[in-house]
Amino acid sequence: MKVLVVDDERSIRNSLKDILEYENVEVILAENGNSAIEIFRKNVFDLVFCDIKMPGIDGIETLEKLQELNADIPVVMISGHGNIDTAVECIKKGAYDFIEKPLDLNRILITLRNATDKTALVKETKKLQRKFSRTNEIVGDSESIRKVKDIINRVAPTEARVLITGSNGTGKELVARWLHEKSNRADNVFVEVNCAAIPSELIESELFGHEKGSFTSAIKQHKGKFEQANGGTLFLDEIGDMSLAAQAKVLRALQENKVLRVGSDKDIMVDVRVIAATNKNLREEIEKGNFREDLYHRISVIVIHVPALDERKEDIPLLAEHFITEICEEYSIPKKEITEDAVAELQKLSWTGNIREFRNVIERLIILCDKTIETQDVQAYANPLLINN
Repeated sequence: MKVLVVDDERSIRNSLKDILEYENVEVILAENGNSAIEIFRKNVFDLVFCDIKMPGIDGIETLEKLQELNADIPVVMISGHGNIDTAVECIKKGAYDFIEKPLDLNRILITLRNATDKTALVKETKKLQRKFSRTNEIVGDSESIRKVKDIINRVAPTEARVLITGSNGTGKELVARWLHEKSNRADNVFVEVNCAAIPSELIESELFGHEKGSFTSAIKQHKGKFEQANGGTLFLDEIGDMSLAAQAKVLRALQENKVLRVGSDKDIMVDVRVIAATNKNLREEIEKGNFREDLYHRISVIVIHVPALDERKEDIPLLAEHFITEICEEYSIPKKEITEDAVAELQKLSWTGNIREFRNVIERLIILCDKTIETQDVQAYANPLLINN
C-alpha cells in the first residue's frame, strides 16, 4: 500500500509518516501542491492526505488537479483552520474525507482503512468490468477498417450468415463479436468454437452433443455448441480446418435448423445464427476437395475481409495509444507516453502477426521502457530476438 502526504509543515508530514509506516504503509512526502502533482504523475497511490492551506497552489487546487489525473484515488483533506463550509467545499470538489488538525490517531487509522477499502473495491470493479465487458472496440480510422465497420452496421441487425476472412491475428473474432453485439440476439449467448483446436474425432460431439454411453468416455449427456447457442450466435472459428464429416452435419444443421446428438435418434430444433471465420482461401480448399462447396455457399451470404495490419499502417498511431492505455490500466501503472518518432518507427516494421503481434510489442515496450517510449526503444525491443544481443 502506498500513500502520498502533502503538507507544507515538516512536523505534520513526519508525524503522518510515522503513523502510517507503523501500519506497514509506504509513504511518500511532498511539501507543496506542485511537487505533489509531479510525484502523483509518476506513481500509483492508494490514498492521498493533502493540507488545504499551502503556499503556491492551495489544497483545493491540488485536489482538483489530482482528480483530473486519477479520480479513483481517495484524497483526504486536512486543515488547522477547518469549518463546515470548508469541509463541504472539499467534498463537493471530490475529496473523500476532511480531517481537522490537530490530527487524531484513531481518526487517521479509520480513514485509512475506509479509504483503502474503497480503492480496493474500485480496482476490483474495474478488473471485473474489463473481464466481463461486452466487446472491445474496433480501433482504426483507415479506409479499409471503415468499410469493415460499415458492413458490420449493415449486416448485424439481419439474420444473414457471415464468413469472416483474414490472416491470423487480424481480429476476426472481434468482428464476430461486434456482429453479435449489434444484432437482435445481443441479449442472448455468444458461443465460440475453435474448429482447429478440437481433434477431428471429437468435433461432432463438441458441436452437436452426445448421449450418455454413446462412446467409451461419454459418462454423461452433453449438450453441443449448437444447443448451447440456441437463441444466440454460434461463432465457428477456423472453419476451414473442420473435417468433411463434420462439415456435412453442419450443413444439415444450417439447412434444417436441427441437430442430432451422437448416440441419439431424436432431432433437436435449434435457433442459431452462425458466423464463421477462416484464415484459409476456401475456394482453393474446395478445389482440393478439402471443403464442401455447398457449405461454403451456406455460410458466405456476406463475406467480410479483415485487412492485415501491414495494409492499414495509418491506424498504428491510434492502435498504439489504445493499447498503451489498456495495458497500463491492466498493470495499474501511470500511463506511458510514446513519441511521434517512435510511432513512425513502428510504422516502418512489418507486422506478420498483425494486431496480436503489435499488442505484444506494445506490452513489451511498456515493461522495458521508462515513462516515455522513444525511437531507440522500438529499435531495441520490437524484435524479441534482439533484446539480449
